[in-house]
Amino acid sequence: MAVFATSCAVTALVVATRPMHIGLSTRDHDTNAVQAAHDRPTPRIGGVGVVLVTVGALLFALPSIPHDSAAWFSLSLTPVFVAGLVEDTGYPVRPNIRLLAAAFSSVLVIMFLDTWITQSGIPGLDAALTFTPFAIAVTLLWTTGLCHSFNLIDGVNGLAGGLGVLIALGIATIAWHVDDRAVMMAALVVAAALSGFLVFNFPRGHVFLGDAGAYAVGHVLAWLGIFLVVRSEQVAGVSVGLMFFWPVADTFLAIYRRRRAGRRTDQPDRLHFHQLVMRGLEIRVLGASRRGLSNPLSTVVVLPMAGAPILMAVLLRNEPLWALLSLAMFGAIFVTTYTLGLRITRRAPSRRESQTIAARRSNG
Repeated sequence: MAVFATSCAVTALVVATRPMHIGLSTRDHDTNAVQAAHDRPTPRIGGVGVVLVTVGALLFALPSIPHDSAAWFSLSLTPVFVAGLVEDTGYPVRPNIRLLAAAFSSVLVIMFLDTWITQSGIPGLDAALTFTPFAIAVTLLWTTGLCHSFNLIDGVNGLAGGLGVLIALGIATIAWHVDDRAVMMAALVVAAALSGFLVFNFPRGHVFLGDAGAYAVGHVLAWLGIFLVVRSEQVAGVSVGLMFFWPVADTFLAIYRRRRAGRRTDQPDRLHFHQLVMRGLEIRVLGASRRGLSNPLSTVVVLPMAGAPILMAVLLRNEPLWALLSLAMFGAIFVTTYTLGLRITRRAPSRRESQTIAARRSNG
């Protein structure tokens, strides 16, 4: 409760002092960005409170975690957090630079804590993971990718924060089952810190997680999952990986469609799953002028689907084969549902197109 209350207080302070930092923490052009899902300039530094509260709890409130380990891990957040914060405060940081910062943060964890992915529960891959350079490369790819994935799904109110809470609770539940108190408490801290932020992010979106928050949360959750697998032989790596299905699937799909269209993979678009859901709600149910309602409702629709793999991962925590089959099943469902969403929204005008048509009619 203390972590939740502190996170609420810090986020409330960010919202209450908005007039003082609006020029720094808000981008006026954000509402015109191709991927924008909001109508007004909004502070993007909500993740600062989440990270500060999480780090504070890890360092001073969790005796089950060795202080040195907590300190080194907290220090590892610096590169990815700073890169995201610079972007959030109006100084563009190219995606590849942010990815390098995320990779460097993971390199620090590997150096300081001597930890990386050592088993997945998949026999052939586990044999390859005994080769340390390969294992470290896989670890860097996984953790860096998850940081970026969390940033990509942070497109509607409550989605990234809500999914972060669900994943953290999933990790905590598995940790409880295998009696790993340190990982359990750390995961609960993340869930509480994000919940405090969500009070002001969902449904109205008074503050955003921002790149700093999304990348940092992705970093923390990715490594908590790795710690859980490394510290317990009762947990399969592929089962923990299943928890992160939604952000990973959305990222792979984004890479695929952009390459297929001949565009750069880091070029934003409005075709993420949550954006299709929002557009479908506006076309079929609410109307294009109800963005304040369609935005949070998109999270209400998406979050149960994103949470299903997390529940399955908890149930199949020591069943790698079934977890792998579940991964394939959720992948098929994801692609099928996304394809149906494209068909629903393909022929309908976009929000910007609708506004242009309306303006032309009024001028005519």
